[in-house]
Amino acid sequence: MKRLFLAASLALSLSGLSAQDATQETDSTNISPWKHNGIASLNFSQTSLSNWSAGGDNAVAGNAVFNGNLQYRKGEWLWNNLLILEYGLTRTKAGGSQKATDKIDYTTQLGYSTNNKWFYTVMADFKTQFSKGYNYPNKDEYISKFMAPAYSNVSLGMELRPKDSYYTLYFSPTAGKFTFVNDDFLSDRGFFGVTPGDKFRAEFGTFLRGTYQKEIMQNVKLMTDANFFTAYDNSFGNIDIDWNVLINMKINKYLNANINTSLKYDDDIKAISEDGTKKGPRVQFKEIIGIGIGYNF
Repeated sequence: MKRLFLAASLALSLSGLSAQDATQETDSTNISPWKHNGIASLNFSQTSLSNWSAGGDNAVAGNAVFNGNLQYRKGEWLWNNLLILEYGLTRTKAGGSQKATDKIDYTTQLGYSTNNKWFYTVMADFKTQFSKGYNYPNKDEYISKFMAPAYSNVSLGMELRPKDSYYTLYFSPTAGKFTFVNDDFLSDRGFFGVTPGDKFRAEFGTFLRGTYQKEIMQNVKLMTDANFFTAYDNSFGNIDIDWNVLINMKINKYLNANINTSLKYDDDIKAISEDGTKKGPRVQFKEIIGIGIGYNF
């Protein structure tokens, strides 16, 4: 910084115009092609009751959230990476420990542009969970686990990403959706749309993705992504939806409040009743509101 200041001062003494040009050139060479941003938080909630006439149960809940973006952009090339991790538990006196949220979601894309706005893009993602899930209150049989299911979308398309904008829009007419059920118990029962006994299913179709990220007011940041897929088969027109929203409100240097929602619909996933029987596909919705320790970067 001292060298830069001295160089700028010397240039200013020679010519104001030359100084401006030199400063701009120096600044441009110091701009890193790497950018990153994100949120990491650890949230807690507690309910404590004593002789409460209206009823209820003591409860403790906690969840950890990481939402981070790493981007490399230089010349005509763009490489963008988004990682979302979530895990949360709820414990009540009557029901014991139950999983409240569980997510591993990674998206990477490589794009090439000649106008810094439209990108020829290759995109891939991977989604699964950390641990076993149950159809509470039934804890005798698990209904999901790590890599059962796991989903991967691989596609080639065009992305609209204006420089320094808050949104992106991606469309691919050549997309593959791959479902993995790496568990004998679940795959033998045909969970998550696989043929009973198979651990893999491939679908090809159209994929659409939109993202938006902006500080909508002071210390309040909105991050959302919505994904849509329909297969080129007899189910064409039945659209799989995966829409995530995270609103982060920074209270002070150490405390954050979060509102986290997920909405999903997959025509291949059948809802399970409490007695373990399968029903038809249903809209899935999850909401978590928490206050805790947070770090924005």
